[in-house]
Amino acid sequence: MGRHVLRRLLQMIPVFVGATLLIFLMVNVMGDPVAGLCGERACDPATAAQLRREFGLDQPVWRQYLTYMGKVFTGDFGTAFNGQPVTELMATAFPVTVRLTVVAVLFEVVVGVTLGVVTGLRRGRPVDTAVLLATLVVISVPTFVTGLLLQLLLGIKWQWIRPSVHAGGFDELIVPGLVLASVSLAYVTRLTRTSLVENRRSDHVRTAVAKGLPRRRIVTRHLLRNSLIPVVTFIGTDIGALMGGAIVTERIFNIHGVGYQLYQGILRQNSQTVVGFVTVLVLVFLVANLLVDLLYAVLDPRIRHA
Repeated sequence: MGRHVLRRLLQMIPVFVGATLLIFLMVNVMGDPVAGLCGERACDPATAAQLRREFGLDQPVWRQYLTYMGKVFTGDFGTAFNGQPVTELMATAFPVTVRLTVVAVLFEVVVGVTLGVVTGLRRGRPVDTAVLLATLVVISVPTFVTGLLLQLLLGIKWQWIRPSVHAGGFDELIVPGLVLASVSLAYVTRLTRTSLVENRRSDHVRTAVAKGLPRRRIVTRHLLRNSLIPVVTFIGTDIGALMGGAIVTERIFNIHGVGYQLYQGILRQNSQTVVGFVTVLVLVFLVANLLVDLLYAVLDPRIRHA
């Protein structure tokens, strides 16, 4: 196990370098950040040159990247164009988005897996058809439509929730978390159902039934554990996607999290903010994939890491 973890950690290094390099190159070609600093009126050449020197934009892109990566390993993600360190923006944004992501993942795990198990065990029955149709509708409707509709009904018309989130507590993030997790929840439901139906025909499940084991034990010990492997894979990779893809949800509910900061950074062409936040999201993806890989052996004893 230790050798496998070490090998995976070493594999993460080139992936991290390649991903951050690609992000750095894309962000640096999206526009001139100095022009965005000066607003609608063009900067005079002296001011523009001073700003480029101050933020290191006068150097070649490869040198900017090496300088940035050297600072990243010391915990310095640069300074935003308003003079505020990017780490300060992260300190206020990431806790909010982490709480939002936790709520969304809980919806995926509790609601999605439960519905998948129910429909998988009752394949072809009315409840199975109803859930499949409901998930198809959720997948088909864009997230911003779902978010605006729930905000209008629950927040404005019926006044069950606040239309916008202020403190970012777990109680305030229930509806935004549901909106954020809606599409992924539908996929988890369908994935759990499909995996459960396939594993019901496997030899070890038929053997357990032939031995006369209790139905609950067959479902939990022999059927559900193996069926959760693709679900865990999906949820593990979805954690980073939820954190990075929360731009729409956070804009709808006025949540000042990672999505809000990324949106502001892109809007203002603040490359330091965008690169810094996306760098952390890359690390989240890599760590989540490593944890998912280790969970395989827990769910399926037949899987062993050399």
